[in-house]
Amino acid sequence: MSVTSSDLENGLRLIQFSGHSATQSFSRKFLPQIAQAIDAGLIHPNVRAIILTGEGKFFSAGADIHAFAQSIEDEDAPQLIRDLTGILHPLLIRMRQSSTICIAAVNGACAGGGLGLALACDARIASTKAKMAASYSGMGLSPDGGTTWLLPRLVGTQVSRRFFFENEIWDAEQCLSVGAIDAVVEDENLLEAAYGIASRWSQWGNHTKEATKHLLDVQSVHDFETHLKHERTLIEAAGTTTAFKEGVTAFIEKRKPKFQQE
Repeated sequence: MSVTSSDLENGLRLIQFSGHSATQSFSRKFLPQIAQAIDAGLIHPNVRAIILTGEGKFFSAGADIHAFAQSIEDEDAPQLIRDLTGILHPLLIRMRQSSTICIAAVNGACAGGGLGLALACDARIASTKAKMAASYSGMGLSPDGGTTWLLPRLVGTQVSRRFFFENEIWDAEQCLSVGAIDAVVEDENLLEAAYGIASRWSQWGNHTKEATKHLLDVQSVHDFETHLKHERTLIEAAGTTTAFKEGVTAFIEKRKPKFQQE
């Protein structure tokens, strides 16, 4: 199996792409495996956070170029693209809307749809060997995988514009300097760093996590008054949760809250 899942302590799940699932992630064969593994983590009642990582030189290198070449010969390229985006796009939405925290532990090359997968996560930790590229321009394609929505929110519009039109490849330090990743660590410390942030960010109540992710995603399309109303609706809903009761009780008792999966 090229996509493996391992359950760790504190409700963490590691999903690793290996072999062709890392080098040819976005193919009719491997993308369904990736989506199935991530979805299984998103819906599992005991999984608080998912850590995605790759193997060796690759986190997720994007499409199977040989399959693209065959689809051109077969005059099937638009259908292939529809099939792949039909799996990837709903997956990215589910990741963004889920209360499950998603962390990308970027061990190597992260390109194309693999870049979109990493950017859709709540945080990105990179090893010193990591690289990010869009690679769409060189293939005669326009960007996809949510990259033109996600990247500008992290690094700004003009930096993103240069990234796409210059067909740039960013090393780990460049990614960090522009804000595309949150931290750079040595390769041997990558998973430990990812586990740390996954544990911290996933400890909160489900409503807190889901609502916070949602509010941060929609704030750029709301005016301030509309957004305040949206915040009010969600914080009122939070008042009905067991997490709210636990948080208040823990504060009064001067202890750390222990939020359960709801």
